[in-house]
Amino acid sequence: MGNNQSIIERLVSWDESISFEAKRVSGKMVRKALETIVAFANTKGGILVLGMEDYSKAKGTDRLIGIQENAEAVDELQQKIQHKIIPPIPIDDVLWKKLNCILHDGNSGEIVIISVPMSPKVHSIVEDGTWKRLEKGNREMTAAEINELCFSRGVISAESELVDVPFELLNTDSWRSYCENRGINSGDIKDRMFRIGLARKKDNLILPTKAAVLCFAEDPSGILSSKDSVRVFHYAGTRIEHGAVPNLLKKPKTISGPLIKQITNAYEYVINEIAKGLTIATSGFETVHRYPTRVIREAITNAVIHRDYHITRDVHIRIFDNRIEVESPGLFPGNITTETIAYAGSFSRNPLIVNCLREFPEPPNIDAGEGVRMMFAAMQAQGLYPPFYSSRRDSVVIFLLNEERPPVWEQVSEWINRNGFITNGQLCRIATVDTLKASKMLRKWVELEMLEVDMSKGKKNARYRKAGSEADGNVIGLLSGLSDNKKSPLL
Repeated sequence: MGNNQSIIERLVSWDESISFEAKRVSGKMVRKALETIVAFANTKGGILVLGMEDYSKAKGTDRLIGIQENAEAVDELQQKIQHKIIPPIPIDDVLWKKLNCILHDGNSGEIVIISVPMSPKVHSIVEDGTWKRLEKGNREMTAAEINELCFSRGVISAESELVDVPFELLNTDSWRSYCENRGINSGDIKDRMFRIGLARKKDNLILPTKAAVLCFAEDPSGILSSKDSVRVFHYAGTRIEHGAVPNLLKKPKTISGPLIKQITNAYEYVINEIAKGLTIATSGFETVHRYPTRVIREAITNAVIHRDYHITRDVHIRIFDNRIEVESPGLFPGNITTETIAYAGSFSRNPLIVNCLREFPEPPNIDAGEGVRMMFAAMQAQGLYPPFYSSRRDSVVIFLLNEERPPVWEQVSEWINRNGFITNGQLCRIATVDTLKASKMLRKWVELEMLEVDMSKGKKNARYRKAGSEADGNVIGLLSGLSDNKKSPLL
């Protein structure tokens, strides 16, 4: 009961947010609650509490009304979650937890916590639209927004689009190498691509897919009138300096061509840049880049293979004295997030491209789903910080830091993963250091763009979270508190 009480105290202190909502179980509750559940699944996931008054209408334990106010509405919601959402949210994914508590009137009662994960799909309510979550409340999505979300989640992929491109432009050395390795040498190029799914019929014409152009054309960006190349920027120092004289060491390098050549040539160019001896850092000290080369190769490969080709923008690689950044257009596909990337299973946005590239004589990917885990293990073995992912508006950036990892970072990272945030005081206890030392450590992690600071409650109450994090710290902490309780699938 003590743990339940702690959870309830946290719940009643929260206002509505992008990942949290509370509702009384009135007659109108079912439709609105269903909207919220779909909106959570379509956005970042979240928690819905039933039997609790809105923050604007009551405070503290006065919010605890209980589900006994309309138990039938709760049962109706359970049924509609299973039968009125398309495609269905898997029954084991929506978790239902009842908590006993003392209600606002002093009587014993129950509230219900419904935990909804971010979904790899896009969900709608039968005859009632497709919803997204805002900072407060839900909004029905437009057709254009639904389409963009489908691309973002990888439900649909630009790689499968048909393009009106002559097949002779794809009959390149890359295509011949691919066919030789696969042993598919019979028939003309149009027939062979059709048989292996790289071309399809449209209005009785066979056209190549965008994947075929990207994998085999000598200049995909030119043919598609798009930006499908890799650009490498090498900077002096540890940050981009905007001004009349940019701090680029040389002119940016654009690497185009079929995807397999982009990966190989970009990798070789980056390795050559960081292997030119010692770099004089801004601090005046000499530094050597210590990244495992296979980690760099994997980061570039993933950026090229798994990017969203619906977005017209190149992959950007930025080299600094203390890190390499690889920015890939598009967000994580499916329900992968910055918090789960280290252990999440593979989810391919571009299966045609993935299947194609692994069949070359020297494939850049073996498609075994172990690449990200390898990156984390290799950086750890080198004594460096693990790869760090940040999610931006419509891209994902991986940071490979040329910085020795202090032992305490693992504990700090795990703490933030469990609780969403860390404070100076909490770091003092974890690392057994004083306030000044903790402040220096936090400030360094912010400068390295590993953490970002939230001072909305004043400087003395500053909280630090992982930069580019996609999760709500309050929700993370609550789920951590619930982990000691048995959570049951919605039945």
